[in-house]
Amino acid sequence: MARSFPIPRVRNIGIMAHIDAGKTTTTERVLYYTGRAHRIGEVHEGTATMDWMEQEQERGITITSAATTCEWNDHQINIIDTPGHVDFTVEVERSLRVLDGAVAVFCAVGGVEPQSETVWRQADRYGVPRIAFVNKMDRIGADFSRVLEMMRKRLSSNPVPIQIPYGAEAEYKGYIDLITMKAHVFNDETLGAEFEIVEIPAELEDEANLARQTMLEGLAEFDDELMEAYLGDEDISAEMVTSALKEGAHSMKLTPVLCGSAFKNKGVQGLLDAVIEFLPSPLDLPAIKGENPYNKSEVECPSDDNEPLSALVFKIMNDTFVGQLSFLRIYSGVLRTGDSVLNVRRNRKERVGRLMRMHANKREELKEAFAGDIVAVVGLKNTVTGESISCPKRPVALESMEFPEPVISVAIEPETKADNEKLSHALGRLHLEDPSLKIAYNEETAQTVLSGMGELHLDIVCSRLLREFKVGARVGRPQVAYRETIRKTTSTNYKHQKQTGGRGQYGHVVMNLVPGKPGEGFVFDNQITGGVIPREYIPAVETGIKGAMSTGVLAGYPVVDVTVELVDGSYHDVDSSEIAFRVAGAMGFREAARRAGLYLLEPMMSLEIVSPEEYIGDVMGDLNGRRGKVSGIESRDNLQIVRATVPLANLFGYATDLRSATQGRATYTMQFDHYDEVPATVAEKILDKRGSE
Repeated sequence: MARSFPIPRVRNIGIMAHIDAGKTTTTERVLYYTGRAHRIGEVHEGTATMDWMEQEQERGITITSAATTCEWNDHQINIIDTPGHVDFTVEVERSLRVLDGAVAVFCAVGGVEPQSETVWRQADRYGVPRIAFVNKMDRIGADFSRVLEMMRKRLSSNPVPIQIPYGAEAEYKGYIDLITMKAHVFNDETLGAEFEIVEIPAELEDEANLARQTMLEGLAEFDDELMEAYLGDEDISAEMVTSALKEGAHSMKLTPVLCGSAFKNKGVQGLLDAVIEFLPSPLDLPAIKGENPYNKSEVECPSDDNEPLSALVFKIMNDTFVGQLSFLRIYSGVLRTGDSVLNVRRNRKERVGRLMRMHANKREELKEAFAGDIVAVVGLKNTVTGESISCPKRPVALESMEFPEPVISVAIEPETKADNEKLSHALGRLHLEDPSLKIAYNEETAQTVLSGMGELHLDIVCSRLLREFKVGARVGRPQVAYRETIRKTTSTNYKHQKQTGGRGQYGHVVMNLVPGKPGEGFVFDNQITGGVIPREYIPAVETGIKGAMSTGVLAGYPVVDVTVELVDGSYHDVDSSEIAFRVAGAMGFREAARRAGLYLLEPMMSLEIVSPEEYIGDVMGDLNGRRGKVSGIESRDNLQIVRATVPLANLFGYATDLRSATQGRATYTMQFDHYDEVPATVAEKILDKRGSE
């Protein structure tokens, strides 16, 4: 079977934004205008195609990234609609890892909001070119210019408007295209499917000419021909403008900005045209590079069907009807049903049972998939998120993904013995789907502890356990994921020596513990140059230290941001073993850590509260009572935007309290910011409580 579309006419894009900016609504219109869906699904009615999970439909938010494929102007567009809530940021992370371009959606009223910044930085990290769509131009308070200014200040980006709004708020009619200098007016009766292209109204001519002039000035540096024409005051063709925009967008030196109202069906067709015109195909980007795991040589994987297969699994989903689905992006080669592929990290062969193109939770069977495609595979039983699959004759490990550490935990207990087995099975499947969910078993309390990215994240997980997997269980109150670290440098000279008749145990280590930089984690520095400890025992020392750090020293919380320098030691020809040195490493670390001024760290959350002016006193007073530090207050019309940093421990139930204090008129967003030292009086209470458990 031949390709439906050549690689230059394929686009792999993501829709990303802050919660409630209109990502899913925009995607629903894209599906309607491209003919992929025959009716428009609405998020507020729970009928959105891309929000297919029960919890998504109930809450009106996107929880899991959903993939679909559509066609526009003889191009294939593979779309991933990502969540906007910070608790599900891992979904954005893994989607951006495999995408070639992205559409950043901004609310014309809210502008650049906290999660907008987070996803923008994620796209920067993965080098994903993007275009921006300023949505909700029909809303009261919509301000296109203000959003552009916020993009410059908060995102340090270079937004270049290629459209300006025609009207605003209730009078919003469409947009003026600055490339063709024509106005696009949408027909409400046809749900925006039909629109007129007319001359620019006289009252907007000056504004449009000034906006085009500003656009051309910004583009001149990307195209020599355009610069000469601009300096010579010559006519500049639409082709020259498009070429310069494409070059600037692909190199991420500028972001083309469009406007519209997805809910009112205005501007989405122009957005689709911009996706095709300004976002790259797989061939427009440098070939991805991987590593041969056996000889560590670099391997290049160009987007070519004739190359050996290389692909990355970026998501696992459990489907009620077909079982485990592995979503993967094919970077090179062709994948066919029945193929035998190599899981590079595990060095195990897997067989492709079925190949599917996904449309949210609906499936379309394929016989083969090509370079540049995003597809789902049934049959990869031993492959998890972040692992590479390749042709067995040319193994290549692609760069994997890193997932953030959890900040909040809940304890869960099965109600019966049968529920215990169901719980174990369900948690295994959920962890495969969501690598940011951490699962541990506490032997002292006989409880399973789930750790996640926030209250909502764990609430959704527990809801799925009870409803989807039918597990009978009791869920405890959320607990904060505290950390421990050391205040000063200290040394230890620890000898583990045990004689019980016959072969004994002997392990001797001399180590320095040095405080690390915040966020640095654990660094093991082996400074031994002679043979005082045989080389094969060094990893055992590191393993022992890691084990001691994971269970904590002060109060059982993981120890972080410590550098351990192994400087000396000794061994016994007969009694030394890996176990002996593992014990020496663990016990030596614990002994030194107790003398190194251990203290507790707590997760601090960045909070942005939008409140009417009359309630701002109550909001500020409440924040002070929660140990909050206000970093700034900004006025927007009759609203006040408060930015603050607050300990997570003091934010449980905040949504209810804020609603009560402001009669339900204030809203807030929250995301993890950093770990900070717990004040001594608070730490005392935590340690007392921990000791009594």
